[in-house]
Amino acid sequence: KYTRFSIFYYWINSLGQKTSIYSRTENVVIPSGKENKTATISYNHRIKLLENTSSTGTYYCKVEWNGIQKTGKGVFVLARGTGYVKASYGWTILITVTALLATLSIAATALLLWKRK
Repeated sequence: KYTRFSIFYYWINSLGQKTSIYSRTENVVIPSGKENKTATISYNHRIKLLENTSSTGTYYCKVEWNGIQKTGKGVFVLARGTGYVKASYGWTILITVTALLATLSIAATALLLWKRK
């Protein structure tokens, strides 16, 4: 009676709304001599590419058999609109050049004043 079960994949968004992604029913054949023993079977499911930032939420897997339900801990996924953006060094370069020019300006002024004496 435990060889037939259903697997459900779903996610819950930031508003608490549950959305079904995929489900399937499995019927596992138990080999002779393996009856009445605990077994673990892994099932992988790849989600399609996240379409937009509204795909942010916690994704779950639930298994149901004979009226018993078991749900995984879930995986939180943060979807960003632009993805990873490398940091811009524009401001750093501008500040560095400004500081260098200010230092050179002060040094030139000091030299001019020293030569005048």
